[in-house]
Amino acid sequence: MMRTNKGLWFFLCCLIVFTFSLSIPSVSAVKMEELSSKEFAELARGGLLYDNWPSEVGAKIEKTHPSYPSVGRKKGASTWRCKECHGWDYMGKAGAYSKGGHYTGIKGIRAYANKDPEALLKVLKDSTHAFGKMMPEKAYRALALFVSAGQIDMDSFIDRATKKAKGDPANGARIYLTICTKCHGEDGRDLNFKDEKKPEYIGTVANKNPWEVLHKIRWGHPGSTMPSLIVLDPKDQADVLSYCQTLPGK
Repeated sequence: MMRTNKGLWFFLCCLIVFTFSLSIPSVSAVKMEELSSKEFAELARGGLLYDNWPSEVGAKIEKTHPSYPSVGRKKGASTWRCKECHGWDYMGKAGAYSKGGHYTGIKGIRAYANKDPEALLKVLKDSTHAFGKMMPEKAYRALALFVSAGQIDMDSFIDRATKKAKGDPANGARIYLTICTKCHGEDGRDLNFKDEKKPEYIGTVANKNPWEVLHKIRWGHPGSTMPSLIVLDPKDQADVLSYCQTLPGK
């Protein structure tokens, strides 16, 4: 009888501990909507760092990254950018960078979404990334937070085959015409990203590389006054991209 009671009590204690553990949020589960205001601001900077961290932190780099693959076609500072290997769609060799001038054969970062930022810090600080002291500690943490909580499934908002945004251009126009026109102009041609002989406007890039534009819509552009629209719902962000695709590319 005593053995039976002891066994029953042991079983009940295990059940209670197991049930209680289920009620405790996992440390690795990081969601954007659960971040504090300070963390949210840190996250927004992380999106800029993913785009071009050397520019964002003022690091002067001329040499090619030591881990940049020999199959890659880029050289110099651009090879240090996170997006250059992992892609604007965060899918690396499985996404838009599966071929072409940006191909490196490196995998994306999608598997790291919602992971513990502290664990991601170890990855970012390893010898493969080789950022060393060029990246300040705050930047490391912001970038880790972005990788964990800032990613979205780009295929949910952009048709990969046609490159067309899955959005409502009418709603996108309301947002664009009230926020973006001050710099880009109503027709998107106030800013020429290249030159007069071969102009490149927001409409040009939105149709050619919609993943890049959606990333910048969400996080802004490093070293500029372009605001982040991350406070908007991802659907609204996709709507802005959809409207940008209606703007002239020439």
